Amino acid sequence: MGSSGAGTIGLIGGMSWESSAEYYRLLNVETRRRFGGYHCARSLMLTVDFAEIEAMQRADDWDAAGRLLADAARRLEAGGADVILLCTNTMHIVAEQIQAAVSVPFLHILDAVGAGVRAAGVRRVGLLGTKYTMNAAFYREKLARDFGIEVVVPDEKGRRDVHDVIYDELTQGRVEDASRDRYVEVVGELAARGAEGVVLGCTEITLLFAGHEDASPLPLFDSTALHVRRALDLVASRPEAAAT
Repeated sequence: MGSSGAGTIGLIGGMSWESSAEYYRLLNVETRRRFGGYHCARSLMLTVDFAEIEAMQRADDWDAAGRLLADAARRLEAGGADVILLCTNTMHIVAEQIQAAVSVPFLHILDAVGAGVRAAGVRRVGLLGTKYTMNAAFYREKLARDFGIEVVVPDEKGRRDVHDVIYDELTQGRVEDASRDRYVEVVGELAARGAEGVVLGCTEITLLFAGHEDASPLPLFDSTALHVRRALDLVASRPEAAAT
């Protein structure tokens, strides 16, 4: 029986736990798809309290949030993680603080997203996410600099509606058909502005489109699924994995 890889994936979760559960599910679905049988992914998860993170976001205290998540990363490394994933898009605003805290690789979600979008031949994407993600520069700057991809965000009302669905519904475990319809409208508006695809740039949005991907007028790039696949590729390429 083949090995599912020697590396252990460390997950910083809890932002929200709904999307963290999806990370765990997808890691193991993809591992079984690749290796079959009884295989599952070697992983560790440290779940932070989203209430603390959300309060720091509202207070614009990103440095405090960075310290909290850096500590989570150190704990995962101490527990045996060989690569660390942050199970959220927005908090990659503090990615540099997290990477600086550990000696193992920190797999930036935008490296996975950018590679997936570029592989599809798409050069201009719409971005759906929290207001912090859509309004900040980190997403568009990294995709432009590292992958030559242009990012388009919704108009002010669209950004507000997309954000509110994430915080008021998806992070509370609610998946509403009317909210999916509104997202589809926003995607249509992005298509009219030249977007060739749309990045689901919040790890909860995958829950909204699960089983309804065809509702979108543009191809969807699910940041959660892309992040998971990239992590499994990374641990599978480790020398220990090749030797098993």
